[in-house]
Amino acid sequence: MNFAALLNHPALWRGNELSRVASASVPTGFPALDAELPGGGWPTAALTEILPQHEGIGELRILGATLAALSAHQRMLAWIAPPHRPYAPALAALGIDLARVIIVTTRSPKETLWATEQALRSKACGAVLAWPGAIKYPELRRLQLAAEGNPVLAVLFRLPQAALETSCAALRLELKTWHGGLAVRILKRRGAALNTPILLRVPNTMKHVCVAARIGDGKAPSEGNSHSIAKTSNAASADSGCNPSGWHEFWPVAPGSRRKDFVIGAET
Repeated sequence: MNFAALLNHPALWRGNELSRVASASVPTGFPALDAELPGGGWPTAALTEILPQHEGIGELRILGATLAALSAHQRMLAWIAPPHRPYAPALAALGIDLARVIIVTTRSPKETLWATEQALRSKACGAVLAWPGAIKYPELRRLQLAAEGNPVLAVLFRLPQAALETSCAALRLELKTWHGGLAVRILKRRGAALNTPILLRVPNTMKHVCVAARIGDGKAPSEGNSHSIAKTSNAASADSGCNPSGWHEFWPVAPGSRRKDFVIGAET
């Protein structure tokens, strides 16, 4: 292999450039963010880690346009052990086809890792979103290997303190609030370092969308007593009829909208 061909290898890049990608990236829907990511979007066939400053900061909104586009292309979207019940009307408002969404609830971190790995290896999903909690480097490496060779968007949502840990993820983003929008700091990417945050303003059509979880019973889907997989549908939403004070807001509710529970599997 000559020197010119070596420089074109996707695993190599010049220190002042972004790397080339072997698997096509998926646009984020935010041009300012796309401009700073190798391939012009979310990496596929590799892990992405999103580290929000706190839960509900907009970690799902930043993926909304991408998930909508993938579902429009008939790709399945797997959610592994989300910390709260996804709010079906909110997903629909983002343009996500609910029939393409699969929610997996697990009873332990071990089950979460197993389900994530199986979803990545299946090649049946366009995106796999997982909330693994504490995770060790060998486990991350196992998930990275499961994603390789499969054009899937693989996203792990992790706690902010994980920024201090070593990770094999191709992309790591830290999210903080910024004047009603998001300040995105790239902790790691395949390419030159970026020392300044990317400031994103969320479009008005997404600002008034929410994901709500009823926490009055003190039980999140990942803490249930069943391990279930259920494909969602419009019929999966049913009026909760509960007091607003019993809800934890992921996103603000659309004006005039009614709160509805999103049924997940066989949760009790």
